[in-house]
Amino acid sequence: MSKKIVIIGGGIAGLGIANTLVEKVKDKAEIAVINKEDFYFAGPSRPLLLTNEQEYGRIIRGYEMVGKKGINVKVGNVYKIDPENRRVYLSESSMGIKNEPITYDYLVLAPGIVFDGSSINGYEKYWYKNTTVYDLGRVNVLKNRLWNENEGSIVVYAPKAPYRCAPAPTETVLLAHTVLTHRKVREKFKIIHIDANDKTQPPFIADIVKEIYDKAGIQLVTGQEIIEIGDDYVVTKSGEKYKFTILTLLEPNRAPRFVEEAGLGSPFVEIRSPLDLRHPKYDDILAAGDAAKLPFPKNQEIAFESSLFAANKILEMEGISESVPVQYAFVGWAYMGNLEGKLETISLQLQMDLTVQPPKPAKDPQLKRDYTLQKDRWEQAYLGRLFGYS
Repeated sequence: MSKKIVIIGGGIAGLGIANTLVEKVKDKAEIAVINKEDFYFAGPSRPLLLTNEQEYGRIIRGYEMVGKKGINVKVGNVYKIDPENRRVYLSESSMGIKNEPITYDYLVLAPGIVFDGSSINGYEKYWYKNTTVYDLGRVNVLKNRLWNENEGSIVVYAPKAPYRCAPAPTETVLLAHTVLTHRKVREKFKIIHIDANDKTQPPFIADIVKEIYDKAGIQLVTGQEIIEIGDDYVVTKSGEKYKFTILTLLEPNRAPRFVEEAGLGSPFVEIRSPLDLRHPKYDDILAAGDAAKLPFPKNQEIAFESSLFAANKILEMEGISESVPVQYAFVGWAYMGNLEGKLETISLQLQMDLTVQPPKPAKDPQLKRDYTLQKDRWEQAYLGRLFGYS
């Protein structure tokens, strides 16, 4: 094997593929990872930044140790793919990457998702009103407001699934409740969770979430999409208006625009099946992680497992029998905050076996502090494995 493998995306899926291939083929292939930034910001524990139970430095990683493994990391924004001529085009980055086209023998699309609020009336004008736990800037703004404002109304919104990290909107709600209770101003705030789905996500823990919401005095509105944002209000599809002083709205998710423009899928990258992640038209283009059109939740475990399936398919196409064991099944945790206002979040443990149809979910109805600590150890183990340092 002497092939050029280009991976778009330096997150869990992208580095899962890169690390697997570099371990299996060593110097027999040229492996390049293109990422839009020169760092990675881990996702699962971001909500705990709100309660000061997590620190930025523990969940941000650079790519220097990845480079030492022999993986060529390029920093820049991909703006075009030419699948017929096997070309990837990217703009110049802060690290001086030239915008010359990059050629490949295999292309793996793992760029993650884009938060797209363009379908919501008023979003273009009032985008700055919004905060979420999904990126560095907005989670920092949300944290600042939760710790400094003394009264108001918080509206949290989840779009129709699939979207990245199913329980994150619920986690946002409950951690906001925790912070405000800790500050002894909770009674001066109204918290409303508006969900476009019939149940909070993932649906098999919705009964426990509803029970906790009732205890915490949190209003839940399900089956309603937000279609308009104003200066201090949102409007749902049914015409209901909800006032806010703090808005934390998760926009609908999609793959980056260059995917659709290259005819590779919309809103996510088309694949042949969860086990064969090649594009239906191109044997040399695969997808993994959140950008892939998988019939599963979008979370870190699925991103990593799909990366192994993608790596195995490349090895198979190259006649290499050394595949890695993998299946779509995971244990996860959802932060449930702390109703008493202690900055000691408790969590719910959940499981999903996607190797059977219909998928088999399970949960532990007992919320535990230890589950929060387990999730931290799990996340840190992933970061150490993929980025080369703890």
